[in-house]
Amino acid sequence: MTLTLQTTRDDHRIAALAALAIVIHMAESALPMPLPGVKPGLANVVTVLVLVHYGWGAAAWVALLRVFVGSLLIGTFLSPTFVLSLTGALASLLVLRLALLVPGRGFGPLGYSVLAALAHMVGQFCAAYVLFIPHPALWHLFPVLMSAALVFGIVGGIIALAAQKQLHQE
Repeated sequence: MTLTLQTTRDDHRIAALAALAIVIHMAESALPMPLPGVKPGLANVVTVLVLVHYGWGAAAWVALLRVFVGSLLIGTFLSPTFVLSLTGALASLLVLRLALLVPGRGFGPLGYSVLAALAHMVGQFCAAYVLFIPHPALWHLFPVLMSAALVFGIVGGIIALAAQKQLHQE
């Protein structure tokens, strides 16, 4: 007996965009970073673009597939790195969902990128504090980490804006 799954065009789109985010995630994992836990988060550019063009549900699929498949490919699945990545992704998705509820025209790629980056860092920091390093001195790093998240959120947002403009020209 053969089981055949019917896929839709949306399924293929999500798979392709998740694959792109996974490749970027894997490339970023190879970059040396001056502070532990601080990465540019360029894979989140894909998530922001998916959010703007296809909605929160598609963005959630892309973000979660990136975390799970990326961690399997890199070899960090169920490690502390995976837990921090998943916690950050869930916090970002929650904040993005709430941001979509704000009346008006929305935040746009730059605003969503900054919100996602800051939420990601808060989620990761809280998980690190509660699960791995419950020491008050850890809070001394919080302003530095949030500043890095803000800068990388802005950079990612600028890249997302440029990519969005390029997509609209084609």
